[in-house]
Amino acid sequence: MRFSVLCLSLLPLLVQSTNIVLSNDDGWAELNIRIFYDFLTRAGNSVVLSAPAENKSGTATGFNTSNPRLNYVNSFPVTSMRYGIQTLSPKYFGGAPELAVAGFNVGANLGLTTLISGTVGAATEASKHGIPALAFSGTSGTQIPYTTLPVPAYASTYAALSLNLTQTLIASGKPFLPANIWLNINFPASTSSSCNSPGSFKFVLSRINSAGPGTANDVVTCGSGRLPTERTVVGTRGCFVSVSVGRADTKGDAGAREQAVVFRKLGGILSCLF
Repeated sequence: MRFSVLCLSLLPLLVQSTNIVLSNDDGWAELNIRIFYDFLTRAGNSVVLSAPAENKSGTATGFNTSNPRLNYVNSFPVTSMRYGIQTLSPKYFGGAPELAVAGFNVGANLGLTTLISGTVGAATEASKHGIPALAFSGTSGTQIPYTTLPVPAYASTYAALSLNLTQTLIASGKPFLPANIWLNINFPASTSSSCNSPGSFKFVLSRINSAGPGTANDVVTCGSGRLPTERTVVGTRGCFVSVSVGRADTKGDAGAREQAVVFRKLGGILSCLF
């Protein structure tokens, strides 16, 4: 089913508020994480941001004095996510978060890149703590401060897409994801002439890595028992977004059973690649 701006506008009315920890690896003052924070909170969610600091040498942690829910950690993305779960969540939520989100990252995280990605590292850290986790990454853009005006169109587009998938997962009910499972979501390039509005995109269930000769079958979708790789999805003309189901302990692909759970939960927004 195609995403629409109308569906986005209805999401706050249809989905309950969820306690979310938000992190990234580009820094707490980067535009992408701030605009995603705004989208999540405007949808009615309770969000605390815990992300790596920039230019904060000599300080361990800190926050925005005008909004204490915006926090920095002078460390790596994994540590930032851990701080959000162990320290900030009890303070603001009275316990553990219900969902963890990382990104959306400046630059795609596809295939083997997931093994070294800070964004993926933050998401898998949350999953290891028993928190369902999503990692979002976008092909377009560069690291720019959150004060940048006007806001680049790609950033608003990616934020809307990220919110759509997040709210769809929330609406599917708990548990949001199986234990030890995270989702790796990658957006193709968004330019002034191509893929320049949320309604132009389609979500496709995918694999992180290519399947080898002895790899077990994937969940059966679109008439096939083999999912396309996320690199194939994002690289195919037509504004396709890859949604891969990964294992937190390996950062590799989950099996057909876990893929099937995600397929049922996100089926309303998933499309076929061909």
